[in-house]
Amino acid sequence: MSRADDAREILANPLFSTLIQELELMAVNQIVAAPYNDHEARQARAADIRAVRNLRSRVEAIAEEGVEIVRKAAPA
Repeated sequence: MSRADDAREILANPLFSTLIQELELMAVNQIVAAPYNDHEARQARAADIRAVRNLRSRVEAIAEEGVEIVRKAAPA
């Protein structure tokens, strides 16, 4: 089993999707609830959101390894 196959299994698992969504939503809610002058807390939660999104993107990219993409030639 390859890395790409493992990544596809992770993406197919509903628990992964639920976990990623909950982590992102939790961080967004913490940003909204943070006092307006608590910039450090807001920056930390924004970093959490970026980390969650990067994780999802990375797993998706690994799942697509070895998949041939058919591209149309640009018109001349």
